[in-house]
Amino acid sequence: MKNSVPVSKIMTKKLVTLTANDDLVTAEQLFKKHHIRHIPVVEGKVIKGMLSYTDLLRISFADAVDEHEEYVDTIVYNMFTIPQVMVNDVVSVNSETSIRDVARFLSKKEFHALPVVDNGKLVGIVTTTDLINYLLEYIEG
Repeated sequence: MKNSVPVSKIMTKKLVTLTANDDLVTAEQLFKKHHIRHIPVVEGKVIKGMLSYTDLLRISFADAVDEHEEYVDTIVYNMFTIPQVMVNDVVSVNSETSIRDVARFLSKKEFHALPVVDNGKLVGIVTTTDLINYLLEYIEG
């Protein structure tokens, strides 16, 4: 396995993003529609935060099981804004960062996605799933 392969080789470039003005109901719809777990929150092309599906689960009554569960979640989601729920102190990498360095970094942190930022602009996102798929591709030849 090459040590210097840039993360740009495996990052997702076609991004699903939110803005601070979007609501959490919209966020949940995007998570489900695109089958993703992390959404960068942007202002233009500049990243302002990161919202994860886990962040939504923390504030919702996901454990409540009744016939009005979806309605309850909507009420809770309307009590919070994206800036209140998202992670603000986002750590990012640039597109030339090696896959190896990204893997080392994510293995030591408690999050599973890194925005990829070049010259202050969001250009991609890399997740632990991207790393696993890259490893599987390497192993399977």
